[in-house]
Amino acid sequence: MADPSSYRPKPGQIPDSPGVYRFRDEHRRVIYVGKAKSLRQRLASYFQDVAGLHPRTATMVTTAASVEWTVVSTEVEALQLEYSWIKEYDPRFNVKYRDDKSYPSLAVTLNEQYPRVQVMRGPKKKGVRYFGPYGHAWAIRETVDLMLRVFPVRTCSAGVFKRSAQIGRPCLLGYIGKCSAPCVGRVTPEEHRELAEDFCDFMAGRTGTYLSRLERRMHEAAEEMEYEKAARLRDDMGALRRAMEKNAVVLADATDADLVAVAEDELEAAVQIFHVRGGRVRGQRGWVTDKVEAVDTAGLVEHALQQLYGEEKGEAVPKEVLVPALPEDSPALSQWLAERRGSQVSLRIPQRGDKKALMETVHRNAQHSLALHKTKRASDLTTRSRALEEIAEALELDGAPLRIECFDISHLQGEDVVASMVVFEDGLARKSEYRRFQIKGFEGQDDVRSMHEVVSRRFRRYLQEKLKTGEWAPEDGEEPLAEDDGRPRRFAYPPQLVVVDGGQPQVAAAQRALEELGVDDVAVCGLAKRLEEVWVPGEDDPVVLPRSSEGLYLLQRVRDEAHRFAIQYQRNKRGKRLRSGPLDEVPGLGESRKQALVKHFGSVKKLRQATIDQICEVPGIGRKTAETVAAALAGAVPAGPAVNTATGEIIEDETPAPAGASSERGTEQ
Repeated sequence: MADPSSYRPKPGQIPDSPGVYRFRDEHRRVIYVGKAKSLRQRLASYFQDVAGLHPRTATMVTTAASVEWTVVSTEVEALQLEYSWIKEYDPRFNVKYRDDKSYPSLAVTLNEQYPRVQVMRGPKKKGVRYFGPYGHAWAIRETVDLMLRVFPVRTCSAGVFKRSAQIGRPCLLGYIGKCSAPCVGRVTPEEHRELAEDFCDFMAGRTGTYLSRLERRMHEAAEEMEYEKAARLRDDMGALRRAMEKNAVVLADATDADLVAVAEDELEAAVQIFHVRGGRVRGQRGWVTDKVEAVDTAGLVEHALQQLYGEEKGEAVPKEVLVPALPEDSPALSQWLAERRGSQVSLRIPQRGDKKALMETVHRNAQHSLALHKTKRASDLTTRSRALEEIAEALELDGAPLRIECFDISHLQGEDVVASMVVFEDGLARKSEYRRFQIKGFEGQDDVRSMHEVVSRRFRRYLQEKLKTGEWAPEDGEEPLAEDDGRPRRFAYPPQLVVVDGGQPQVAAAQRALEELGVDDVAVCGLAKRLEEVWVPGEDDPVVLPRSSEGLYLLQRVRDEAHRFAIQYQRNKRGKRLRSGPLDEVPGLGESRKQALVKHFGSVKKLRQATIDQICEVPGIGRKTAETVAAALAGAVPAGPAVNTATGEIIEDETPAPAGASSERGTEQ
């Protein structure tokens, strides 16, 4: 791990001008490419105290061994050079587009003597008119099949075309009227090219003029009593309208625009693009992005636009690009897009109306794409097995951790402290084994002490369960559990791995709890939220798992699920405390004083047991109000949870949830 100060350029060496810079590692491999309006200011930001840098940036600068830069004239040139170098070097710390498949487009080969309509993938070719991209090739073929009735353009390959010309007979499409058969001279090259250009005009959105012309010709044929011709023109109009209906009208002003939306989490992001041409959604595409570098939504948008338009020119770049957030150098990006299109391009955030509504639809698609990607990774058996093997290898375990338990602490400014325990078996959540803990011995933002208490309670129960079966003898002073009452034993199965939400302090607390109980066959690790680094007991440095590691992804899922479950319980508990039940019926008692009473006594039941003098001790409660409260509660139906008078802990019902209820119901006191 290199010290950034060892390769920091000397003051005055870096020019104060636009440019592109490259960080290289000790093997001279380019690991990061970036651009800057001012190279001096941007590069200086990398050489401050490493502790103050974003974790991913800190990892990058400590991995690098040198930095170099290239000065350019404008920000637009910097954008172009950055894109070229990212494509050339594929740096490991730049954003990665995992889904790099090419999407199919409808192409018309206007560079040939007899233009051909076909499905094309891959890089764009000069002289070919493209429409799309589409999500599926079959969507293109369905559209083309409808339109060939009106625009019988050649669709055959060069080999078929040549053979038909040699034998003097057209292919099947020529016989059924879906090809004008230029191969046998039914139309001249000029007439066939005119058909292809009409096809392109219609696909480009100029539909109204052509439909009006067909309708006029249909009426003229009917007036001249050429009814067969009129019927054929009527059917042609129907076919074109069906082709238009395959792309629903979403914008009434015949807008040409691309809409870009992003859904993201700590490690990944999904980018979705809708291509709108002539007011209709003509195509859709998307990527799943690895957030390798420290990048926000605006940065993801910038990378998406570079990926999308880096190889495009002309009308493939729309007049308008709608995004969820503007990149920092959006004027330069707009100019770069304008140069690629050859005319002005508007880059903006939609604020209202149909465009904003459509952007929300694109964002929903991005969210669905990210969720689907995560679901596929979680449900694949091979992927789960690889994740468990990677965790075992990284933590030097004897075998794969088939049962993983994760603990998280949640509170609101030190109040209503609770904890959660979630269980994953074979890489899948086992919600019936989830448990919730209340922490009543102390208040305050002491996550380390809370983690020690929760882990101790969980494994003390495990040891007591073992005592029932004769597998464990209690230590002096240890009280065994009561006789089995028929409920399932809730802590009978130990995990192979305990994961805590946090870094070194939380990991040390969990390990200390296990050592105090004599549990030495359970591994412990921690996953810090912001750093996404894996910590193990007794180590000063974290275990580094690759960003693309399935093991890291599984640990993140386990940690996030524990966090979700803890927050859910903490909110429910806080809401239950604030819902004061019978106190709502006390006349003249406001919301603030109701909350003060419940907070002071812990529950309505304990308040009901209090004397008038004890109620008067609550700030803001006078004797007359105390008498009113006592009288109201004396006549109310007893409600609220039971209270352990020795410890003051609230004891909630531990019976199984009713049939049909969520399995996330266990509460350990």
